[in-house]
Amino acid sequence: MELKDKKVIVAGSGKSGIASADLLKKVGAKVTIYDGNDKLNKDDILAKLEDSSDVDVVLKDLSDDLLSETDLMILSPGISTEAEFVVKVKSFDIPVWGEIELAFQVAKGKLVAITGTNGKTTTTALTGEILNAYYKKVDVVGNIGIPYTSTALNTDDETVTVAEISSFQLETVYDFKPDVSAVLNITPDHLDRHHTMENYAAVKMSIAKNQDADSALVLNYDDEMLRELSKDVKNKIVWFSSSQKVENGVYLDGEKIMYAVDGNAEFITNSTDTTLVGIHNTENIMAAIALTINMGVPKEVIREAIMKFKAVAHRIEYVETINDVIYYNDSKGTNTDASIKAIESMSRPTILIAGGYDKGVEFDDYIKAFDGKIKKVIILGQTAKQIADTAKKYNFNDFEIVDDFKTAVDKCHEYAKPGDAVLLSPACASWGMFDNYEQRGDMFKEYVRSYME
Repeated sequence: MELKDKKVIVAGSGKSGIASADLLKKVGAKVTIYDGNDKLNKDDILAKLEDSSDVDVVLKDLSDDLLSETDLMILSPGISTEAEFVVKVKSFDIPVWGEIELAFQVAKGKLVAITGTNGKTTTTALTGEILNAYYKKVDVVGNIGIPYTSTALNTDDETVTVAEISSFQLETVYDFKPDVSAVLNITPDHLDRHHTMENYAAVKMSIAKNQDADSALVLNYDDEMLRELSKDVKNKIVWFSSSQKVENGVYLDGEKIMYAVDGNAEFITNSTDTTLVGIHNTENIMAAIALTINMGVPKEVIREAIMKFKAVAHRIEYVETINDVIYYNDSKGTNTDASIKAIESMSRPTILIAGGYDKGVEFDDYIKAFDGKIKKVIILGQTAKQIADTAKKYNFNDFEIVDDFKTAVDKCHEYAKPGDAVLLSPACASWGMFDNYEQRGDMFKEYVRSYME
């Protein structure tokens, strides 16, 4: 779609919505920002824009008159496609794009896109580092924190964009077409939004729906659902596996990470030649290797970049050691599978902070992972009762429910003994108590470091 002079409504006035509005202004579209929260101040929203001239702001309701002359809506990823106003917009036959689709429509160069329930941020960051060691211009964008819309207009034919893509963002893509893509894993998450695992999996797999048959789709062979779903895709599938050899893709052979083409394998690097800990991070490394080899990066460049790479913030991030107690920030553990991986990485008796926003998932596997690792749990948030009840179901009774986050961290500090670890890995989103998981993780680090004063 030619965007110049088109009348576009941007739904959402957060970081994503503002970046979309800025992009649309630059390409000559006529922009209206819509937010259902009528308590917001229009001038405050306009002040976020690079250029607010001729931009309208509408709060609470969208009129039929406005919709009758609208050509396109851009939907921020935090807004459900089932929201009442979105249904109304669609009834006017107005196309509804996400920010990722908008950015793709104007961007140039090559695109690597990564999704999955867990491991996206680490894999995206590492893939970006590897590509940056080989290509002249690399942008790392998407759910990792930098809106794709904020960089798209600055791309050229030599740019390589690496995008972390969430399931929310994939709900509203149409022509979006990566050169290489990956689905790292699919485990229960966001079922309050997607309703069923089948819907959730289908949305994740849609990352590759427009790719050509010879374009690589990197998949986790150890994920049973992905093995089944792979039977229905046309792409060139490149597997990665930490448990067995694969004919085409990356696998772990002892400590050696190997890359195979038609069964002929080459050594890439050792799983120990990295600062990343845990088998889940070895899997993230293997996915990044598969992606970057299929982007033409030489194996020696890949090996060196992996050795230099440092762990991303909020993912089993070392914070401090105080009185021989190690504190780890895994605020990005926003679902049970991610937090299970963090728990499995612990080598000391661990006090865990759990709980938060209720996304409609069960906690049985999370509690089962406590065995031999977790000595005590401090629980808070909407899911506190559910987590406590599940813990009792499996005869884990050493838990305490608290009302606020500061108390949770203080309790951990109080109960921890020399030789212990304290792990923030809530298995829940931060919404309702924090703006995002980054804010939660930053507050954890601030509270922990206050004990050193």
